[in-house]
Amino acid sequence: MPLDTTTKQQLIGSHQIHATDTGSVEVQVAMLTERVSKLSGHLQQNKHDFSSRQGLLKMIGRRKRLLTYLRSMNETRYKKLIQQLGIRG
Repeated sequence: MPLDTTTKQQLIGSHQIHATDTGSVEVQVAMLTERVSKLSGHLQQNKHDFSSRQGLLKMIGRRKRLLTYLRSMNETRYKKLIQQLGIRG
């Protein structure tokens, strides 16, 4: 389930580090989090959609790797992002 352009622009605007930032770890994690939440809602309705479930697990794994990378590089940015997105506790 892709994100529409307006949602994507809002996520980029709220999580970017500088004016032209579209691919930083924070932006990527925010987009993945939004896609995960949409896809989990879809899977609650369609319990037997196993290919979407596999895609969801891949997205969660990618988000986990990005968060691990961010935590190893900059702990304060990691904590700020976790608090903004409301994930991990």
